[in-house]
Amino acid sequence: MERITKQRPADERVNVLGVGVDPLTVAELHARILDIVREREHALVLHQNVHGLNLCYHDPELRAFFNAAPVVFCDGAGVVLGARILGARLPKRITYADWAWQLAAFAEEEGLSVFLLGARPGVAEKAAGHLLIKHPGLKVAGVHHGYFDQASESPENEAVLREINAARPDILLVGFGMPLQERWLARNWDHINASVALTGGAVFDYVSGELERGPRILTDNGFEWLARLFIEPRRLWRRYVIGNPLFLVRVLKQRLNREMRAHRRS
Repeated sequence: MERITKQRPADERVNVLGVGVDPLTVAELHARILDIVREREHALVLHQNVHGLNLCYHDPELRAFFNAAPVVFCDGAGVVLGARILGARLPKRITYADWAWQLAAFAEEEGLSVFLLGARPGVAEKAAGHLLIKHPGLKVAGVHHGYFDQASESPENEAVLREINAARPDILLVGFGMPLQERWLARNWDHINASVALTGGAVFDYVSGELERGPRILTDNGFEWLARLFIEPRRLWRRYVIGNPLFLVRVLKQRLNREMRAHRRS
């Protein structure tokens, strides 16, 4: 497969804490994925949320990984809010708990094959089964859990790469969580025969039903983080109780620094 990537022009991206986020709707994201597959590109399509931006803030290597990706879409109401504070606009967030089903419908309609990689043993298989019940024409090229030795050149990692490459999927959906999935792709993407790689976090847990989603009154109104905090407080309290206010402080600082620079130039 020809290794070609096309990155969205930098001036079209919204810079939030040093990471460019593409202002894409679901329809535009689907169109971009379809273009990548049809043009036989080899491209990363990454999602970004408040947690990811906080990780990138002090990690130049991770930040550079996102900025080098041809597509980075918004997966969080906090990122939409951050962009608004900075005087920019991002469309409504695209979150996997909802989008996974739309993605499956899109892939089924366009005849695109998908490989599901991640989560605990059995979870991705269960997720695939749920997707196939609703979308029986979906081409599931393969499924593999994420509990393997992901070290470069480890026998288990090499075996997973061989399995993916034998399937040659149009779309590889990786759900290891941040930043494991990004670091794994950074090491392995050049050796994978797939047109598109998507990072999906807990996508398989949601689709399989293993992870409960909060009430719609929260998830539909920008408070998915609060619903997740109620469900998994011990694991997520630091990410949200500390991370969310820290993100807003950093965004306000970014805006202030920008305004100060503009004032000095005037």
